[in-house]
Amino acid sequence: MLPVRRPPRILPLMVLLLGALLAGCGPRPAGSAGTAGREVRRAVADWSRAVPEALAGIPLTDWAYEVSSVRRDGDRALATARLRYRLAGYDTAPEESAREVELVREGGTWRVGADRPAPGALPQLWDQGPVSVATGTHSLVLGGAGQSVGTLREIAAEADRAVPAASAARPGPWAGRVVVLVPGSLDAMARLLGRPADTYRGLGAVTTGRVGAGPAPADRVVVNPEGYAGLGAEGRRIILTHEVTHVATRAATSATTPLWLSEGFADWAAYRGASTPPAQAAPALARAVRRGELPGELPRTEDFAFGGDPDAAARAYEGAWLACRLIAAEWGERALVDLYGRAGREPLETALRATLGVDRAGLTAAWQESLREELR
Repeated sequence: MLPVRRPPRILPLMVLLLGALLAGCGPRPAGSAGTAGREVRRAVADWSRAVPEALAGIPLTDWAYEVSSVRRDGDRALATARLRYRLAGYDTAPEESAREVELVREGGTWRVGADRPAPGALPQLWDQGPVSVATGTHSLVLGGAGQSVGTLREIAAEADRAVPAASAARPGPWAGRVVVLVPGSLDAMARLLGRPADTYRGLGAVTTGRVGAGPAPADRVVVNPEGYAGLGAEGRRIILTHEVTHVATRAATSATTPLWLSEGFADWAAYRGASTPPAQAAPALARAVRRGELPGELPRTEDFAFGGDPDAAARAYEGAWLACRLIAAEWGERALVDLYGRAGREPLETALRATLGVDRAGLTAAWQESLREELR
């Protein structure tokens, strides 16, 4: 290729442009935006070296704020940061929270004036007011504003009873400890979880967390204080054992685990050893069967949706429990536990044939027959 001739004035022009760019990249005078950004970052780091005094009763560890950006307006600044922490003795990996930190410059020094969730981020329990703490043998219960320590201790005692029950049913080892959050109200629970309050109305508790074999830093049981208060002693035992079982079996589940199996297994663990007749424990499904409305298939994922038809959701949960109860009775508890573990690693059809020796259609037919016999 022949060399290309360039106009003689291009080189001097490039030199001038390069000089201007380098001048802009040179050291900035004291008080510049770059200096202020470093000072703000340093101020946030110094401020976050210790857990806030108001949270001293919570066993927080590895507490740290990592600033990602700083916006300054005169003597005020706003830092976007990520909070990381663990609950000592309970979390195997850090919990993370997107935060905004406000700072004010006073006497030449940047000081933190406010700390809040970043726009669109979920709040922490302490963002809703003072937090009370109750500790059980196997549980840590954190209560939101307005919750009495007496109530939290009762929930801790129930959680302590739930942990061994979940351990006896689990398809593998787990830490044997659980964190329970008790917001101050149903509305506070909804804000904490980022969904409308009607989603949780009537529920006693839910579980948050990631499925899979990796650490689940946000694995928490969250109690609906209104729904939980309306339950009797047996109902509270069942709901907490159900939710704790989800925590205990988190590492065994994955996106391939059918919801009917994970929800049914949790209920099976909760009802295990109880003498409650199926028609009494599954009233919504019993009414449907008596009307001649026998389910045509095992419950689908969408059947469990919160905030929809409560009777349909009740039938889904009850049907899932009775399916797992049938498996334990006909094929053995070990087979149910093996199925639960395998279904998190391989297709359901493969897991069913390996553990029960039937396919989905065969299990569905056996389940339908058991519904006719037990709920009529």
